[in-house]
Parts: sequence; structure tokens; C-alpha cells
Amino acid sequence: MPMTEDQERWAEALAIERLHGERAKAWVAERIAVFQEAGDGKGVERFSILAACLDQLQFGPARGH
Repeated sequence: MPMTEDQERWAEALAIERLHGERAKAWVAERIAVFQEAGDGKGVERFSILAACLDQLQFGPARGH
């Protein structure tokens, strides 16, 4: 069974965390800036989702959700 888009984002976030360690969030933020400069809204959206996944990996789900 293929992964859902949500599962793919979580797998990608985990891989980024493994590859970049403590710099994972900074690396994702840098990528978002590059996509913003390029006017790539899809890239910004994708990496913003990854940033949220990394936050949840580090801090757990947001309260009230």
C-alpha cells in the first residue's frame, strides 16, 4: 500500500532530522527562504509543513488540538 501524502511528509521530516540533527529546523528555515526568494509557493508550503512536523517531533502536538 502506498504512503499517503501526510505519511510522506512525516517520513521526510524524520529523514531531515536524522541527516541534520540539531540543525534540522534551521536547514528547513533556510530552504523556506530560498523558495520564498524564488517565488515558489509550493516549495514554501511543503517545507512549512515539514517545519511543523519537526516542531511536533521536538515538542509534541500543539495543545488544544
